[in-house]
Parts: sequence; structure tokens; C-alpha cells
Amino acid sequence: MTSTTWPVYSPFAREHFGRGREEGKAEGKAEGKAEGKAEGKAEGKAEGVARSVLIVLSARGLDVPEDVRARVTDCTDLAQLEAWAARAVTARTCEDLFDDPGE
Repeated sequence: MTSTTWPVYSPFAREHFGRGREEGKAEGKAEGKAEGKAEGKAEGKAEGVARSVLIVLSARGLDVPEDVRARVTDCTDLAQLEAWAARAVTARTCEDLFDDPGE
């Protein structure tokens, strides 16, 4: 077990212990930042596709009920949203959007 509370007496140990600690912090911060950016980008794309689904339905003159609007905007699965976007072009009703033609 390694403890970081032990006193570091030699100048060599102090220098390398401190450097390793700072490098670890910087590396962790960079990884966290990259993950956050990727997550934000994916969420933004999903929001854009969800918005497109609703725009297509509305542009086709379909009345979009609140439950349909909520289901679409709450979805974070990009593949599912893209499938709904394709179906929105030909759906006769908003509920048809959720019917999987492959079933």
C-alpha cells in the first residue's frame, strides 16, 4: 500500500513525487475534458435529430401530441432518432413513427 502522507525528506524524492502527482492531475483533467466534449457533442447531435423529427412531422401537417413530442425529445439513442426521422417522412400519423416496419 502506498501512502501520500509520508514525509518526503530528500530533495530528489520531493521533486519526483511532486512532479508525478502534478502530471497525474493534468492527465486526469485532460481525459475528463475530452470525455465531456465527446458527450456534449453526442447529446447535441441527438437533440438536433430529435428537433428534425418534430419539424418534419409538423411540416407535413401532422398535429404532434405532447406525449409524442416528449418521447422524441427525451430519446438520446441517435440510431433510434435517425430511424424515426426516416419514418417521419412517410408516417400517416405521429404514432406510426414508433411502429417498426421490420416487426
